[in-house]
Amino acid sequence: MKLHTYEIDSKYKTSVAYFSMEFGIHQGLKIYSGGLGFLSGSHMRSAYDLHQNIVGIGILWSFGYYDQGRQSDGSLKAEFIRKHHYFLQDLNIKIKVKIHSEDVYIKAWLLPPNIFGSAPLILLSTDIEENNFLARTITHKLYDANEETRISQEIVLGIGGVKVLDALGHKVDVYHMNEGHALPLVYELYAQLRDMQEVKKRVVFTTHTPEDAGNEKHNIDLLYKFGFFSGLSMEEVRQITMVRDDSFGLTIGALRAVKISNAVSKFHGEVANRMWKDCEGKSEIIYITNAQNRRFWTDRVMLNAFDAHEDYELISRKKHLKRVLFDVVADQTGQMFDPEVLTIVWARRFAEYKRPGLLKQDFERFKSLITRVDYPVQVIWAGKPYPFDTNAINSFNELIDLSRQFNNMAVLIGYELELSRMMKKGSDVWLNTPRVSREASGTSGMSASMNGSVHLSTSDGWHPEFAKDGINSFTIPPSGSLSIEQQDYEDNKSLMDILENKIIPLYYDEPKKWIKIVNNAMSDVIPAFDSGRMVHEYYTKMYDV
Repeated sequence: MKLHTYEIDSKYKTSVAYFSMEFGIHQGLKIYSGGLGFLSGSHMRSAYDLHQNIVGIGILWSFGYYDQGRQSDGSLKAEFIRKHHYFLQDLNIKIKVKIHSEDVYIKAWLLPPNIFGSAPLILLSTDIEENNFLARTITHKLYDANEETRISQEIVLGIGGVKVLDALGHKVDVYHMNEGHALPLVYELYAQLRDMQEVKKRVVFTTHTPEDAGNEKHNIDLLYKFGFFSGLSMEEVRQITMVRDDSFGLTIGALRAVKISNAVSKFHGEVANRMWKDCEGKSEIIYITNAQNRRFWTDRVMLNAFDAHEDYELISRKKHLKRVLFDVVADQTGQMFDPEVLTIVWARRFAEYKRPGLLKQDFERFKSLITRVDYPVQVIWAGKPYPFDTNAINSFNELIDLSRQFNNMAVLIGYELELSRMMKKGSDVWLNTPRVSREASGTSGMSASMNGSVHLSTSDGWHPEFAKDGINSFTIPPSGSLSIEQQDYEDNKSLMDILENKIIPLYYDEPKKWIKIVNNAMSDVIPAFDSGRMVHEYYTKMYDV
């Protein structure tokens, strides 16, 4: 079956299947949780823009990740609402996989390229009448908290994805695993080819995080029992995976099973190679820095003003976009923000290492900042804690409670693609505060800089490749090898010093210098961090080697 409605560019004729647990393609297709999905969505958009021979393979999550609502006291409420997507095309494909020795049926739908301007995306579901209730729940919720369900989801993505492509008769030259979730595809291919070297020629792997939570481990016997290894004997599994104990890491399994792997920034490449230096039999780990799709993320009016060197128009458009964002603030919180006031935004997944509360670490100093009248600031937080992570939800709710004390601080819910775009367009400063070496890439600052929001970040992820401190961004200096508590103290002090002594005076007292920084940010982020560069590099450095 022909999946591409566009003519393939001869530079990109190698046929690639890109497997990812989540894709952030459009607000109306809620099958993503955060950065990994935003990244894979940009990959599919730029593959479309460059007419690449790529098809995405994902899962049609019946209830998405979760929807953010509010309890009666304003705190976070995690809601699971069934989604309906009538714009998807039924591929009339139904295959089956073995999960825990039972047949589970998988149905496939297609998101055609013309709907949202993306490479074709095949989405798999077990939530069909042929399956019993338990099997149907496998594709209910993205990143289900139950370990056995998570394993089942990975079998559906990896083995199910390969079988659906085979059933469609779609020839694949390279299988690209975006994170280790799709690892079972390796064992399905081995079951077909019976030669691990032949499998390796066909598979590449992207690792996205040094965090334990992103490098899943399971008991090897549990994986075997569930069919993770596609019917191979345990003896074969241990032979081809080189795993000799009972703990099986998906990242290690992937590193050993592919022709080449990549980290997602230059710095992350250094971190990943240190992390896995003792991994026997691993593939080479290069780096391809993540990027975001300019066509989707950038405000065109602002970009036109930038291209025309019309600073007045750029400033005017930024104030308009701030008003658009502030309408959402007023609607959600009842607070009225001022477009003339410097607006700082922290918005991303609420993970502990990202330190959403770093700005308020020294509360008295934060209070002094947020209550100043001469050089006022406004601060907005948003993001999605994992719905079953009590600590992350408590951190989110603490900020909501704190926001009631100040009329220029707000915490928004519903942080999905549209709100993310709105916040990047409507912010003056995009704040990024991960502990150094813990953020593999962190792409939100890229799309913020595309919209004239100045990136203020620790020197982690993509930021060191972009940053010229005080020229196109601001960098929180490294605090060295300290305890977590001391590191947080030092980073907070540096962050507040930069805000009080550099950013705020520049914004209010030297507006010409401020708009120069904004222009530099937009100039330097495009095209180096547009995903057109990224998807081209995947072909030249991964697929065609």
